[in-house]
Amino acid sequence: MAAPLRIQSDWAQALRKDEGEAWLSCHPPGKPSLYGSLTSQGIGLDGIPEVTASEGFIVNEINKKSIHISCPKENTSSKFLAPYTTFSRIHTKSITCLDISSGGGLGVSSSSDGSMKIWQASNGELRRGLEGHVFDVNCCRFFPSGLVVLSGGMDAQLKIWSAEDASCVVTFKGHKGGILDTAIVDRGRNVVSGSRDGTARLWDCGRSACLGVIADCGSSINGVAVGAADNSINLGSPEQTPSEREVGTEAKMLLLAREDKKLQCLGLQSRQPASCSHVFL
Repeated sequence: MAAPLRIQSDWAQALRKDEGEAWLSCHPPGKPSLYGSLTSQGIGLDGIPEVTASEGFIVNEINKKSIHISCPKENTSSKFLAPYTTFSRIHTKSITCLDISSGGGLGVSSSSDGSMKIWQASNGELRRGLEGHVFDVNCCRFFPSGLVVLSGGMDAQLKIWSAEDASCVVTFKGHKGGILDTAIVDRGRNVVSGSRDGTARLWDCGRSACLGVIADCGSSINGVAVGAADNSINLGSPEQTPSEREVGTEAKMLLLAREDKKLQCLGLQSRQPASCSHVFL
């Protein structure tokens, strides 16, 4: 596995100043991390910063839009892109989650300022404010259509919104703790939520109903992901006939990221632990 390189998030802005500095680091698996810095010697006649790296790192190439850094000791390199624009007026505090619609035209984001907003991805122009959660919104994402948004909040509610008029069309209740992440199954007739109450639930969007508790971990579920399983993974068989309201759950696995440092994988339809014929995770 290649050792990942990391760089200060505002490196492009920092290095445009005389003697401006930006930190960077290399994180080889199983070894101590390496830390260094980049220093600007000024801006050249071509408008590109003249940058040198501290010991252990090399600046291979830099232009107005990107910088290519390598760490010879770990035989690794990365190219970092500068943002072409920044939207600084959408939220007033830290952003907790964001997503882009399938067509790329709209963005949705939530913030610790308690707001959730839909904005134009091309210029950051505010389109809609989605108001209805009682406390902070932890997660938000577009459905595949790009016209509907799913959100989960600390009020233990899961909500579905119209991106066209900002109306809340569905509210799901059942969790006893804040919802920390969600996943959409196929085209979106079913969705999955993970909560601080330690459960992952499957929901029927059409009837605003819970189709079942997929997992009860006894530990907060910080992240959820749904994906298709290949033939090497045995997802088990359901003990009962699945509801006709379950759509697209067959041959899907659910991965849960838990607060107790565990990753849990199970069959979305079977509700059984997944097993595989080779090393997994």
